[in-house]
Amino acid sequence: MTKHKIYTMSFASVYPNYINKAKKKGHTKTEVDDIIRWLTGYAQEELELQLKKQTDFETFFAEAPQLNPARTLIEGVICGVRVEDIEEPTMQEIRYLDKLIDELAKGKKMEKILRKL
Repeated sequence: MTKHKIYTMSFASVYPNYINKAKKKGHTKTEVDDIIRWLTGYAQEELELQLKKQTDFETFFAEAPQLNPARTLIEGVICGVRVEDIEEPTMQEIRYLDKLIDELAKGKKMEKILRKL
């Protein structure tokens, strides 16, 4: 089975798109970083190192220090697919992140985005 091309894309190449999407709606890089850190468990310095290393998406999620257990509470449609129905684990992690950034851009409050079990 061939891997989806996003797996081999550098996380750093997509990261500016997350920032731009948030900024267009009046949000900040800090909020985007907060979301990424909440989802993955990376400390800010670790996140910046992953960006500097041009780590691909698959490695970025595989090396995540502590994927947040509350991420399974993320539901909804992204790219025409319900995130909770995605069976491939890495793709689901990527889409969880996409969904969280979408929620930020749509004006959802950070305390609602950063779900708690």
